[in-house]
Amino acid sequence: MCSTFPRCFPRRSCRSYRVKDLSALFLVFWSRFTTWRRMQNQSGSSTTGTSNSSPEQTLRAGGKWFKKFWQSPTVRPNNGSSITNGHQSPSEEEQPVVNPTFEECLEGQYLFEAAQLLIDREKHLFGEITEADALKAHEEAVKKLAADYEALEMHIKQTVQQSLSLGREEEVSALISAVKAINLEEEQDQLWRQKCRTPRAWRPKKWKEHHDKVLHELVYSRLENPSSPTGDQENQSSIQADIQSMGRQLKEDMEWVVEVVKNCYPPEMDICNFYARQYHQTFSARLRKIADFVLDDKDCSFLLRWVKEFYPGILEKPELASNINTKALGNLLPDKLLKALEEKYLSKQQSNLMIYIDRVLDEAKKEWDQGKEPTRDDGCYVSPVAYDVIQLINGIVTSAQKIVGDRHKAQKITSKLTDFMQRYKEFHEDIIKQNKRHSKAFIKANLSCVKQFRDFLITESHLFPKNVRENCLRGLTEMKQSAHTYLLTPVHKILKPHYQKVGTSDWLKKNTFEKLLNSTEEELQELQGLTQSCHQELIGQLQQEMTVEYVRRLLKGEVKLKDKDRQLMAYMTVKENAERLHNLFARMGSKQDWLKEILTKIAEVLKLQDIPAIQMQIFSLGSAYPDLSEKHVSALLKLKTNLSKADRKIVKTTLSDTLKESRADPGTQKFFSKVEVR
Repeated sequence: MCSTFPRCFPRRSCRSYRVKDLSALFLVFWSRFTTWRRMQNQSGSSTTGTSNSSPEQTLRAGGKWFKKFWQSPTVRPNNGSSITNGHQSPSEEEQPVVNPTFEECLEGQYLFEAAQLLIDREKHLFGEITEADALKAHEEAVKKLAADYEALEMHIKQTVQQSLSLGREEEVSALISAVKAINLEEEQDQLWRQKCRTPRAWRPKKWKEHHDKVLHELVYSRLENPSSPTGDQENQSSIQADIQSMGRQLKEDMEWVVEVVKNCYPPEMDICNFYARQYHQTFSARLRKIADFVLDDKDCSFLLRWVKEFYPGILEKPELASNINTKALGNLLPDKLLKALEEKYLSKQQSNLMIYIDRVLDEAKKEWDQGKEPTRDDGCYVSPVAYDVIQLINGIVTSAQKIVGDRHKAQKITSKLTDFMQRYKEFHEDIIKQNKRHSKAFIKANLSCVKQFRDFLITESHLFPKNVRENCLRGLTEMKQSAHTYLLTPVHKILKPHYQKVGTSDWLKKNTFEKLLNSTEEELQELQGLTQSCHQELIGQLQQEMTVEYVRRLLKGEVKLKDKDRQLMAYMTVKENAERLHNLFARMGSKQDWLKEILTKIAEVLKLQDIPAIQMQIFSLGSAYPDLSEKHVSALLKLKTNLSKADRKIVKTTLSDTLKESRADPGTQKFFSKVEVR
């Protein structure tokens, strides 16, 4: 073909022509060809009579003449004119261009032009004479037309089949031409319907419908036999490798569609969404078949991850999302099947989590049974229990949230965490009960774990069902309190003799509180080995318990403050004790500054002599600590033996309403409820 077309077209390869170039060339050729025909008729060819030949036969005849015209030798007479076969040739600027034949259009992949030729022949055969006459007079032409349509359809089909593997510019141009031919034939189908004639064997041609079917088969074959690498097959099952290779093929093909194929179609054909639907439906069908198998846990997880995470991720890529209506595609798997897979996956993840965290606890129990002390980190006893369990929970549940796409569903995995916490609590209590040589070290390590668990449950609350989180927090609070009691009880036992001096006459006569402070400082050294936050909580608890014990002993009323001088002495003693106790614990890291304020307010009550001033101080104390009761106020006022019963009653009566109002505020500190008063 290329050896002929340079004679027919201006000087460039026929493959470099665009569709718009061909249309222009046809118009030029036809104009010049009709001029030549008139010249032929005028020069004596009219003796042949009127021709009934078809447009294509006329074109063929013209084509042969032009080939002969260009190939014949020319004779230049002396006058300088060029003679060819007895006729003067046109000037070089007026040389005609030969329109390619149907066969040449097929060979050159000019499918749109080929379709136009056939439509012209069809109109000639059936447009101006009756159908019966056409069939009789042009039976051979009709058969030839049908055969040519079949050949054209085959070429178009082959071109469309190569849509996802276009490599050269000529192949892209061929697809553009094929799409135009399909739309042209769709228009002809519509025109024939409007004429209400008996349809021909090839009408309606339904090439658009055939086009869609070809693409459907193409997509199916691409996913059935993906060309993409299947990834790490050594670490994947055959099912995982199959899913991944299909997913990769889908991704690559859809990127090709929006980058290349899209430009070969008119916008109204919406080819990107058409391909997206085909790939979605085909991929969905393949995954449904896979899901029908009895999948193991890893395959089930992998399938769900593709459905819920990887596939949506592909569609969300900007280059695809801007060309595809992803919402219209729907889910890859039907809800019923998806729900069953999710239930199976979540149940297995829950089972795995419980197995893993139980192993962590069993390892800690093993070390306890062997008499090993927990390891130290920067001088602090630590246990890997909390860290390991938190990592397992966070990893498994977070991954499940991505796979099932619903955090509430993923919370099912931690629904049995309360059982683990109960086992951990029982282990903790068993350590305390046995009270072995290394019990304190284990309890200190456990306190660190309790703190880590509490922080995790609070900050990552979305990983747990509400009731599970609340139950676990309640259990952890009980564990912390029992650990504090276990570690502080020996301290209080040693300090008890010094507590007994508080609120007695000796307490005022000499500085017995000094001994209490010295013993306390010694015992605080035994509480080392905790992490900073846990140590701060523990000594804060000790400071609060010592303050409670101090106030309890004072309110027992063993000391009688008969006059202003003794009351002033008591004021100075309580205020000094409060200051020194606060300084000691602050130096050790406690942040319980409010405890100093309580003792200071009590000291002020002991100093004051005027009833209104005492009322105001009690009012201040009751407002700050609404758990202050009339019993506490009565016991405190009884220390001032110079107050009458009527004065004490006035103070208590005026505070009654204030205390009731203060108790309505849940955010206030509680202290006096821990101070027992008889």
